[in-house]
Amino acid sequence: MTTPTDPDALAQAVGQAMFAVDTASKDTLGMTLVACTPGGAVMRMPIKQLHLNGHQICHGGFIFTLADSTFAFACNSFNQVTVASGCSIEFLKPAKAGDVLTATAQAQVRSGRHGIYDIVVRNQHDEVVAMFRGKSAQIQGTVLPS
Repeated sequence: MTTPTDPDALAQAVGQAMFAVDTASKDTLGMTLVACTPGGAVMRMPIKQLHLNGHQICHGGFIFTLADSTFAFACNSFNQVTVASGCSIEFLKPAKAGDVLTATAQAQVRSGRHGIYDIVVRNQHDEVVAMFRGKSAQIQGTVLPS
């Protein structure tokens, strides 16, 4: 396989390669990768009964994982292995069984080996459920062969 040189095609190929082996996001939590663009990503997750906590709302850890997974696809979209070095989340609205959450990530700043990404999590009514900010650190290696 030849690694694409076009940034959009490269981001798509990186996203597909990562998602194919992302057991946690894909198989365990039922997320789908909607898009992977240079410095951005969109993922979706339906909220099921198994995601609910004792208040019968989506456990914050699942919302965090959706945002964190979307962050991972966005910051690896340049085909440089990149990991989280820190993150925070603000929960703004509860999600319930039957909701479909969409997380949209976008790079805010990339400087050297570091980046800052904002991820907005919305429900199917376009209401903001959570805001996540991730800080990334590039390490050695590429996702696709270079």
